[in-house]
Amino acid sequence: MVTTLLAAGFWAMIHNDGQAQSTDISTNQVYQANTMNNFKKPSTAELKQKLTAEQFAVTQQSATEPPFHNEFWDNHKPGIYVDIVSGKPLFSSLDKFDSGCGWPSFTKPVNSADVIEHIDNSHGMQRTEVRSTAADSHLGHVFDDGPADKGGLRYCINSASLKFIPVAEMEAAGYGQYLEPFVKAGLVKAGPTNR
Repeated sequence: MVTTLLAAGFWAMIHNDGQAQSTDISTNQVYQANTMNNFKKPSTAELKQKLTAEQFAVTQQSATEPPFHNEFWDNHKPGIYVDIVSGKPLFSSLDKFDSGCGWPSFTKPVNSADVIEHIDNSHGMQRTEVRSTAADSHLGHVFDDGPADKGGLRYCINSASLKFIPVAEMEAAGYGQYLEPFVKAGLVKAGPTNR
């Protein structure tokens, strides 16, 4: 695993000219929460206007952000992570774990139908790429070295492909139907849409 992490980190540094680019993912998004179920992917020109350079490179050109220099690798707040392009919920903090790799890591997606996997033979390695189904955003890769008691998978995801919605803001942001697991975990009280 150390060799894999070093190779991934080295590749990310080369691919990003060795520098982490400044992003403020939480304020950039393409989707509107009320239209995510009828999502139509915007044009390349519109995506370039609405996303940061790093978000565009990651989601549209399959780039990789530097490890340990991205917004969510060490985020421990409860909430959901949605596709920065479509707004579809992809991952939950309830399934996030510290893998030590420098990128956000999850044991599973919120809904397996919202992510798609492809074989990736780039950079002299065979890996399994993860993309969002609705927007075809590059998200990262999935590996089989995750926690065995949680299924053994590690979804290693770029922060630049995600927007984080804190549990306290999920209802107002249009994600109330995803609150039930947080209620069961005792992180939020049941409300009108999550009873």
